[in-house]
Amino acid sequence: MPDEILTLLEVAGLLKVAEKTVYTMAQRAEIPAFKVRGQWRFKRVDLDGWIEAQKVVQNPSTPKNDPKPSDDEATDRGSRDDH
Repeated sequence: MPDEILTLLEVAGLLKVAEKTVYTMAQRAEIPAFKVRGQWRFKRVDLDGWIEAQKVVQNPSTPKNDPKPSDDEATDRGSRDDH
């Protein structure tokens, strides 16, 4: 069904989180949602896009072979005085 509309309970099950978590995320506009007579509803296609966007945020496309700065280098960078 292309325009599938999900309830808060269904989204909680889909995301494997508590209903309260989905409710709070919807209130804070952290997840795509809309209200119908005071009850939260979610379009499946919007959620699918949101899930994909979260993957990008969590796994940025940076080469894994790039050397990371050592702790000393990171500390030196933070303590430089550019005045």
